[in-house]
Amino acid sequence: MKLSVAMITFNEERIIEKNLNAVYDLADEIIIVDSFSTDSTKEICLKFPKVKFIQQKFLGFGKQKNLAIEQCQSEWILFLDSDEIPNEELIDSIRRIISEPKSAFNVYDVEFNNIFLGETLKYGGWGNIKRERLFKKGHGKYSEDIVHEAFATTETKGKLKGKINHYTYKDIYHHIEKSNKYTSMMAEKMYKNGKKSNIFKILFKPLFQFFKSYFLRLGFLDGLVGYYAAATAAFYTFLKYKKLHEIYKFR
Repeated sequence: MKLSVAMITFNEERIIEKNLNAVYDLADEIIIVDSFSTDSTKEICLKFPKVKFIQQKFLGFGKQKNLAIEQCQSEWILFLDSDEIPNEELIDSIRRIISEPKSAFNVYDVEFNNIFLGETLKYGGWGNIKRERLFKKGHGKYSEDIVHEAFATTETKGKLKGKINHYTYKDIYHHIEKSNKYTSMMAEKMYKNGKKSNIFKILFKPLFQFFKSYFLRLGFLDGLVGYYAAATAAFYTFLKYKKLHEIYKFR
């Protein structure tokens, strides 16, 4: 097999079918590691014959992703989050790379369109993002961080033409819900790494985050959604340092 598409899921019924339809003809197999979804994610995935659906208690994003990689049988792996949809140009680029007898690189970066509450963000730190998404098996894996895991490789990376459309959140409620979950995990990660919080960090790091996102990184050019993105980035920063402060206070 030439290409395995791998992803992890939890309650992704809003978008998983669109994701699978986009990559189905490209993939030889699709590996999904699911954290026991309580919605219709499993039923949707099992409608696709190429899907190998594995359920595993959530061990952290890094460990879940590495489990998915271990299950892949193909030479190449395309790793996607369940809310990431490759555009046609990217699919053509991937098809061309995996068909070559010898590729120029073993790991490829892909650029992103981050679609935030229906708008594509171009500034504020959301534009010009690229991440490793296509790689040969054995040439990289994810750090085992519980959240904000990084792809680790010693390879020189190429860059693919085309983009991934990242449909971040369906609405404000969904965004706040995920931010609450992620900041709790971030506080635990920071605690395990020996990082500290104090009143200064709780008060001033969110302010600097807003200033950096909205002014230094030109988030204001994205209009109202740019303001919302900067304001919620500041709130995210506040929550993770306040939660870290509480961990030290009550443990």
